Amino acid sequence: MEQQDQGKSVLVRIEGRVQGVWYRGWTVDEATRRQLSGWVRNRSDGSVEALFSGPQSMVDAMLEACWQGPSAARVSKVTPQPAPPPDHSGFRALPTL
Repeated sequence: MEQQDQGKSVLVRIEGRVQGVWYRGWTVDEATRRQLSGWVRNRSDGSVEALFSGPQSMVDAMLEACWQGPSAARVSKVTPQPAPPPDHSGFRALPTL
């Protein structure tokens, strides 16, 4: 018997004007609201990277939301790929890589 909502984990790279516009803080708020686990961080190349893990419908909704981001963001690309789930629960911001 299949579960209604399988777990899903994705590593996603968000590109565009996504640093200096409160993208990480927005991501923590949005992911927490969706009860996802994972993390978000700025990368030295100007992109934002995040790991989202949780029910498939919530992860998919978060990926859609990433195209919007906070009001000052201008997202040009969202690239998800399958990933192992994080080794912690809850969602947090990490230091820039």
